[in-house]
Amino acid sequence: MAIPALPLLTLSDDERQLLTALRTDLMEHRFRLELLDSYFNGEQIIRDLGISIPPQLQRLHTVIGWPRIGVESLEQRLDLEAFRWADGSDPSDLEEIAESNDLYDESSLAHLDALTYGREYVAVGSGEAGDPPLITFESPLDMTMFWDARLRMATAALRESIEDGVRIATLYLQDQTVYAAETADGWEVFDRDEHRLGMVPVLRMANRQRTADRVGKSEITPEVMAITDAACRRLMGIEVAAEFFGAPQRYILGASESAFQDAEGNTKDAWETYIGRVLALERDEDGQVPTVGAFTAHDPSGQTKIIDLYARIMASQLGVAPHVLGYTSDNPASADAIRYADNTQIKKAERRIRRFSATHRDAMRLALWFRDGEPPPKTRRIEAVWRNPATPTLAAQVDAATKLVQAQILPADSDVVLEMVGLTEDQRRRVAIDRRRTAGAAAGGQLMDRLAALSGQGAQLPAAAEVTGGDSGLGQQ
Repeated sequence: MAIPALPLLTLSDDERQLLTALRTDLMEHRFRLELLDSYFNGEQIIRDLGISIPPQLQRLHTVIGWPRIGVESLEQRLDLEAFRWADGSDPSDLEEIAESNDLYDESSLAHLDALTYGREYVAVGSGEAGDPPLITFESPLDMTMFWDARLRMATAALRESIEDGVRIATLYLQDQTVYAAETADGWEVFDRDEHRLGMVPVLRMANRQRTADRVGKSEITPEVMAITDAACRRLMGIEVAAEFFGAPQRYILGASESAFQDAEGNTKDAWETYIGRVLALERDEDGQVPTVGAFTAHDPSGQTKIIDLYARIMASQLGVAPHVLGYTSDNPASADAIRYADNTQIKKAERRIRRFSATHRDAMRLALWFRDGEPPPKTRRIEAVWRNPATPTLAAQVDAATKLVQAQILPADSDVVLEMVGLTEDQRRRVAIDRRRTAGAAAGGQLMDRLAALSGQGAQLPAAAEVTGGDSGLGQQ
């Protein structure tokens, strides 16, 4: 009689086939993702045309960090600050989950990966006993998912990692999460988290989505890569020119052969000849001094102008001001021109905030689901609070808020006014506490003044009664 395999220790046939399909999908995209990563890190292989670079200098590697500058300049405008309930109720439960998972610092890493690779993944799971739910951001180099376009949700997901030399696969399904280790005999399951959510607890933070492409696209586009390669080749050309023309090319006419020999009659090498006796040549037998001249030195300004042209083209592709990429002109840009050049970057940041906010909100709702055993009501919306990507000056923010208060569009004690001024979520909470403390002290002071006034009136009442009574008695008499 055959003993049935324990489901806790082995993968079912469907799970094994799904894991294989997900691993295949992960490997298919890895080369493209690693190429994007190399451009971000300045480690890409430059496609040399093989014309102007001699074989001896083909190992020379020039780097220009425009892709990284473009991605980081956009990511630096995406600062997640807090989570709160839209109905204004106490957000301490949201803050507990966010702080325990260090979401505010980790989110910056997730945004950077999403902009670089075109996507990032967010996995939610049960925490340790008594701990809040676990929210982790996963690189697309290690994670992939199958997506249902109609339902706009994942149907399965896979994460791979290497721990102590062992390959670990985490298979996310709609009712459970399976943890398996690769062995010589296949995959051995060592844990199952049966959450029974009815959905895969993995979300995708996609960048530059389209209706036909929900996976997302990187900010490092083919145009950015092509311009980066062209600029690197120009830098390499400058390096080659420096090697060949760093020392001025000279010519000597009418010199004897002995000018190029040492005292023993041996021919000197080219460098020793260049820096040595050629600068002190003797007259020939006819008394004539050899003619010495120099060719026109190489001028690299032509190459630098081309690099400046590439910088302007790259600025338009990345949506940043040219000075961010190192391009400067004889006439410095005005403050208004710089602000206008930042408009594209600001608008891109606002679009990314809208897209990424949905992922952060859904991840927080999943975490609450894991913690409470049921999802929070749909009527209770979660808001992700971001810092203003436009980074206006503090004076401009205060001026705008003051004008709105003076026009009675906003009340002076509104939290919206504090947010417009640029205070963080923690600072706004402290201001609210200070306001309550001040209001309580003021109310207490008014109460004491009222009691003192009443006490003073009470002390005078008996005397007034005595006077009235005395007059009344005299009248009666």
